[in-house]
Amino acid sequence: MVDVKRKERESLESLIRRFNKRVMQSGRVLDARKSRFFERKKSRNLQRQSAIRSAQIKAEKDLERKLGKLPLGSDRRNRRGP
Repeated sequence: MVDVKRKERESLESLIRRFNKRVMQSGRVLDARKSRFFERKKSRNLQRQSAIRSAQIKAEKDLERKLGKLPLGSDRRNRRGP
């Protein structure tokens, strides 16, 4: 933990500047930014299950496309237009 005490006749701005400098030097901000979007790896079983599910969804969409229920190219996400 960073501990900064106010010196005699020190302005608030210089105290805050000194505090920020110590926090940056401690590396806490860098560690927090690194772990912000960290995701743990899925277990092998979960990877297998998600792969099986995505293959099933793809097969269902292909079948619907062949039967004419889905227009060609409708599987793209965030696609603009009709």
